[in-house]
Amino acid sequence: MINLSDSAVLAVSRFISSAETPVAGLRISVAGGGCSGFQYSMKLEETPAMEDMVVNCGDVKVFIDPASAPYLDNVSVDFVDNIEGSGFKFHNPNATASCGCGNSFTV
Repeated sequence: MINLSDSAVLAVSRFISSAETPVAGLRISVAGGGCSGFQYSMKLEETPAMEDMVVNCGDVKVFIDPASAPYLDNVSVDFVDNIEGSGFKFHNPNATASCGCGNSFTV
């Protein structure tokens, strides 16, 4: 389904441990928008929704809603920290095109 790199798992774990409220996992979803048609969203969640698919990625649980699942099939998420900045990068083999920011794509 979806894969988080070791550096992404470490980054999410840091965010979870510093959260002010209890966090059960990370929601990754896809919605319409962005410059290429669809955009990724990431959010820490206290509980998964009843219909969510729950994927264990190391120490992190990833919650995916049914509408986003087809767009996230075989997606890899990495966390990069370099001179250009830091952030999560998505590699989506289902995308036919993506924008320069890497957060928006077309299928």
